[in-house]
Amino acid sequence: MSDVVGQNNRLRVAGPWIATLWLLFLISPFVEGWNRWADHHDGRGIAGMVLVVVFTIVYLRVFMSARDSLRGLGPAIPMTAGVSYVLSLLLLGALITASVGDSGTATAPFVAVSAILLLPLRFGLPLVAVVVGAVLACGAVPGWHDQVGSAFGVIAGSLAVFGFKTVLRRNVELIQAEQDNAQLLVDNERNRFARDLHDILGHSLTVITVKAELAQRLFDVDPERARAEVADLERLSRDALADVRRAVEGYREMTLPGELARARTALEAAEITPRLPQSTDDVPTELRDLFAWTVREGVTNVIRHSHATACEIVLTPTSAEVRDDGRAAASEPGNGLRGLRERASAEGATLETRTLSPGFSLRVAVR
Repeated sequence: MSDVVGQNNRLRVAGPWIATLWLLFLISPFVEGWNRWADHHDGRGIAGMVLVVVFTIVYLRVFMSARDSLRGLGPAIPMTAGVSYVLSLLLLGALITASVGDSGTATAPFVAVSAILLLPLRFGLPLVAVVVGAVLACGAVPGWHDQVGSAFGVIAGSLAVFGFKTVLRRNVELIQAEQDNAQLLVDNERNRFARDLHDILGHSLTVITVKAELAQRLFDVDPERARAEVADLERLSRDALADVRRAVEGYREMTLPGELARARTALEAAEITPRLPQSTDDVPTELRDLFAWTVREGVTNVIRHSHATACEIVLTPTSAEVRDDGRAAASEPGNGLRGLRERASAEGATLETRTLSPGFSLRVAVR
């Protein structure tokens, strides 16, 4: 983003100098005005030079305002202001031509270009046609040069600026679309994170609250059971805290609640009905990572291979199972199942696969 801003700033600085290069064509009427004054002390020569300077200033203002507006770096130019600019340039060009003669037609391309930049095409094109006709008519004035070349310059300049205007607008639309897409991705990621965080904490906090209320009532009635509930509260709170830390520190890290949330999203996207457990509170802390991998691998296989319509995930304190109602998986296990089998073995658990009627089951259980 900083590179784009820097590039825009550099273009804004360079813009007046680029426009100034084209203004070299206005040297001819300025020199003609100087010669008229120097050779004949003709007041029209001074008027012509002054008018050329004023014309240059107005055109630079038009060019910079139109360019910034088209690139989204400045306010849009109202129709009335655009018409006023173009008519001002047209009047100045006519006065310059009247003052210095046929060399004043060098202002015509600038008038046509301003019309294309500032006005809608339905107004700009007729005005360009009027300018071309006026230039050609100047060639019929006795003693003036043929103006076919100048008319061609008006047409060529108008076409070039029309292309320039179209490219600028397309670039602005593309940048806006990219910004909208980026914002949409951020919003979607924020919503998904909020949903996953809710899935991670929602039920756990509810259970913690209920157990805390139960322990408080049991302190005087059954102290032993109250202590057991408090111990269970500690375990649940530690597990919930660990899940939140993992979600915040590395959103893509493996957590059992997070995998269940992602499994729901993935299955629904694949048009497979998910049947998921309401909580992970019964799963011991030491088995959560292994069961999270089980859920990930099992759901991945269901989406890729099963052609199922429903998928169920069952969690117990000693096992995690993913089963579907689709067709059986391939008999040759892939790298994912081999890796899961190795993880299970390292944790003292076993991986079991079996064909259902219909469907397929993947289950990891402690021995």
